[in-house]
This record gives sequence, C-alpha cells and structure tokens, in this order.
Amino acid sequence: MNDRMTAPWAEYELARFPEDPRDRLRAWDAADAYLLRHLAESGTPLTGSVVVVGDRWGALATALAAHRPTQITDSFLARQATRANLARNGVEDGAVRLLTTRDTPPGRVDVLLVRVPKSLALLEDQLHRLAPGVHEGTAVVGTGMVKEIHTSTLKLFERILGPTRTSLAQQKARLVHCTPDPSLAGARDANPWPYSYQLPDDIGMLSGRTVINHAGVFCADRLDIGTRFFLRHLPHRRGAGRVVDLGCGNGVVGTAMALGDPEADVVFVDESYQAVASAEATYAASAGGRVGGKAEFLVGDGMEGFPAGSVDLVLNNPPFHSHQATTDATAWRMFKGAWRALRPGGELWVIGNRHLGYHMKLRRLFGNSELVGSDAKFVVLKAVKR
Repeated sequence: MNDRMTAPWAEYELARFPEDPRDRLRAWDAADAYLLRHLAESGTPLTGSVVVVGDRWGALATALAAHRPTQITDSFLARQATRANLARNGVEDGAVRLLTTRDTPPGRVDVLLVRVPKSLALLEDQLHRLAPGVHEGTAVVGTGMVKEIHTSTLKLFERILGPTRTSLAQQKARLVHCTPDPSLAGARDANPWPYSYQLPDDIGMLSGRTVINHAGVFCADRLDIGTRFFLRHLPHRRGAGRVVDLGCGNGVVGTAMALGDPEADVVFVDESYQAVASAEATYAASAGGRVGGKAEFLVGDGMEGFPAGSVDLVLNNPPFHSHQATTDATAWRMFKGAWRALRPGGELWVIGNRHLGYHMKLRRLFGNSELVGSDAKFVVLKAVKR
C-alpha cells in the first residue's frame, strides 16, 4: 500500500517491499513520525555522520536524505524498500549510504538514530558495534512504539553508551534519549555475539553438533521446539539434487539435509543478513567437511531469482509476523515462489503451527497436501508439484 508520511518539512510517499496492493500495512508508523518531529522541534544539528539503525521500510532514511545519512539494516526487504522509496521521492542516487548489520559501521557517529528492534539481542550487538564511533557530542535518540520499549531496552543503552531517559508517549510511541559517556569505553563488556551452543543428543544426524547464532536470529541459545519437530520428519533422500532451506534462520534444517544427503547441493536463503551469516557459520562448524554436494548462502527475497524448474526440494518454516503485525502474506509468497522454482515432481515440505491452516493454502496452490507428522502444536506438510 502506498501511503503518505508527513514530516515537519515535507510529505513523503512510502511503500513496503515488495509492493502488494492488497497489503493494508503502512511503511511508517507513529514512532517514525515522532522521531522526525523531535528532530525538527529540538533543533538537533543533523551534521557530520548521521547514522540510522533499524529503519524498517526506509521512512527515516528517505525523510533525512538531505543530510546524507548512513542506514544500517538487517533486512534485505527493508533495504529494497529504502531504495524504492528514495527513488519514489526523487532522491538522487548515493544520497543515502546503505549498509547491512554485517558491514563495518562508520568509524565516527555524530548523530545516532535507532529504531528499536523487536530483538533485544540485535540491539545489543548493534550498539556494541557502533559504540567505538560514538563520542561525547553524539546525539543519540531511539524510537519505538510503547510496547517495544522496555526497562531492558533502556538498560542496554545505559550499559553500552551512557545515561538514558525516555520521553512522554505520543500516539503510543516513545523516544529514548541517551547521553554518551566516554568513560564507559574501557568498562563495557565485550560484545557477546555471535553465540554458539551444542545441539542435544536425540535429534538424529545433527546430535551433538554446533550451532552458531548471530544476534537477532530466532532462538539464539537453544534449539526451538518447532525445528526439533521438523528435524524428526525431514525427508530421507540420497543423490544429487538441489535443496533449498527457505527462511533458513541459523541453518540447522539445511545443515541436517546436507549431512543426510552428502551429494545434494543445499542453498540457504533468508532475508536477514544475520540469519544467513549464522547459517554459513553453523554449516561450516557442523558439515563443512562433507565431500560431495555444495552449499550456497543467499540473502534475498524468498525464491526470487531461482529459475523455474531448478529446485528438487524446498524446506520451509515460514514466519507469520511482520514486526508487530500478524500476517500470512510472507508464507503465501514463499509457497508461490517454491511452486514456481520446483521442477515437476519436486516437493515443498512445510512446518507450521496447527492453527495457521497451511494445508488449505498448499492445496489451493499445488492441488495436494499430505500430512507427514503432527503433534498438539505443529504439523509437517508435504506438497508435490504435479
């Protein structure tokens, strides 16, 4: 949905990525608007190195493009949305420097604007990475909806950067004001990310092997119950073929398939840069010595870019949230992308919560859906491209 955001100095036409005329979710919210109002009303000098972290759909980067900011995001979709929104509003190429959470951040930060992420771990990692560039004169302001900012959020800012206070709420949004304390430079703990742990001994091929998680990836310190259930029901196949771990997260499922089918080429794909980095590290730690098939690691928009008929098997645990909103739009796009990329006879295997009703979507798209396994919470489904 295209929508207009009013900032104190202009209006901006914004959209999420990929654009979907049926999507009623906006590309900005009250937290973005509150931050922009504060910057204008407070007279915060937007000079020097302006860094915007966690900008969800490019609303902040677009509105601040005249100040040539650096945007840092973990989301491929947010990065593409930013590019599209900058072009939509006539911003010249190169006005905004686009970095990912895996890139080296600027060495000096004069203005730091943080859209508080859902993941406290991702916030911790990014503040640690940015802290060396923050100095006594840096203006640091965070923004988020009231339900996104907790005591633990404020404590992170205080522990890593300096004293912190919050604003009054406006339209259910709040600001976080932080005053950098240079004396913390020698006292702050080291960045704890990435984090590694050993898998339990009762999950088959991956038993006892190592998982490595970068900050912000789901279930950073343990194997989640959904993935554990999926591992018990993965297909048993041997021989050369192309397998895709779609929405790979830390890569546990794709790594299990690589170990179980050494001749298969396994592609790990996710829209999160942190996730793909985690998958690559997990694979290297647990399956890097296998002889036979190759492993490929891609950050991208689902199955976009895979030629039609180029894939034999897709494994998928689709998300059903987009930030704070519950939606099946991502799952539906993943299923359609898998159908297009699969060869005739190729299979899509999906795990999901029982109540999500994925079997109906698969039947509508593939014409079939088989229940492979179920328990009180999860179902594993298989659909075959006829």
